[in-house]
Formats: sequence, structure tokens, C-alpha cells
Amino acid sequence: MIGLIIANFFTGALLCNSIPHLAAGLRGEAFPTPFAKPPGRGLSSPVVNVLWGLFNLLVAALLASYFPVVIKITWGGLAFALGFILIALHLAFHFGTVRRSSGRQ
Repeated sequence: MIGLIIANFFTGALLCNSIPHLAAGLRGEAFPTPFAKPPGRGLSSPVVNVLWGLFNLLVAALLASYFPVVIKITWGGLAFALGFILIALHLAFHFGTVRRSSGRQ
């Protein structure tokens, strides 16, 4: 049971994390990734962002295939939602700070 909850949490987090990278890459915009210098603050190319976004999406799909997410009020469903929400808030705060500090906002 705890393994399913943890897997569902990371499925939500990875799915959410794929969105900004895919969106930026598909728009042809540079966006921070763990591969930038400095990691998570510098900008990576659109191609790197598409690849990173697809990797996150693939891992989320693999996790969901082995640990199915049931979107209803269950511990697994709540863990999925919590993973999605927490990474969304973290990314919003982190990249808001990055963009403000670099004058890109």
C-alpha cells in the first residue's frame, strides 16, 4: 500500500514537471533544466526541454502502468494529487524567482 502511494506521488510530480518543459520547448523557448549551468537556474535549449519533458512524461507513464492511479478519493489518488500540486507550487516559486532575478519577467 505504501509503495503504491509513493509511486502515485511521483507519477503526479513527474507528470506535472513535464508540462512546463514541453510547453517551453514546443514554443521554441529556452527554459531552466537540471542540465543548465547553473542547474535549475540557467537556460537550456528548446530541444533539451522537449527531451527532458518527454523523459518526465515517460517515467510518469511507466510508473502509472505498474502502479495504476485511480483518480478518486483513495490514498493513491490523494498521493497523485499531492505530488502534482506540490511540484506545481515548487516550480511556480522556483522559476518565478529565477525569472525575477534574471530580469526576464
